[in-house]
Amino acid sequence: MYDRDIREPLFDYLEERFGKCRIFEEKRMGRSRADIIMVLEDRLIGLEIKSDADTYERLKRQATDYNKFCDYIYIVIGKSHSRHVSEHVAKCWGILCVSETEGSIEVSELREAGENSKCKLENQLAWMWRPELAHMLALNGLPRYREKSKQFVQDKLMERVDSSVLKRQMCDELFERDYTLWDTMMEEYRAQTKKSARTITVATLPRRRRRRRR
Repeated sequence: MYDRDIREPLFDYLEERFGKCRIFEEKRMGRSRADIIMVLEDRLIGLEIKSDADTYERLKRQATDYNKFCDYIYIVIGKSHSRHVSEHVAKCWGILCVSETEGSIEVSELREAGENSKCKLENQLAWMWRPELAHMLALNGLPRYREKSKQFVQDKLMERVDSSVLKRQMCDELFERDYTLWDTMMEEYRAQTKKSARTITVATLPRRRRRRRR
């Protein structure tokens, strides 16, 4: 089976199995691109597709990046990979096999995914848009840090908010993300930032001292 044959049956399987979820395709992570990132209420699951036409040539580098960004990971394979796939992925990776039997396509779990201990919340936060981070700051009663870098904001959230709370808030933001509003959101955020910067600049300008006449 080819990649294009696998995706739709896989999406149906994921939605039926996990219920409430949101799926992002071709998500950039480190030096790789994840085939699928699935958002649940409290975790991110990565899925790498290896169809019958694919090889494992790039998997080592891809696996390193999946491990950095995803709480749980599955490799999704065509049936021809079923005998040797376990030799190419860590034991915590789950394995899903997509195959065609008598005209129908089936998805079966060959191995359940375990929690990935190498995943870092700080890496996941790098996926957040600046307006989403600003909303998370507000939810936790923190300043907006308009003049600070995105990295500073991410670090401050990690420092001040419990990781389990932060993970859920991040997943909530990803559930609500609307790519059609990207340009509008960023224009509004930049306008607010510029307005704040002008206010700060005016407020902090030193007063010119008048010379007293004698």
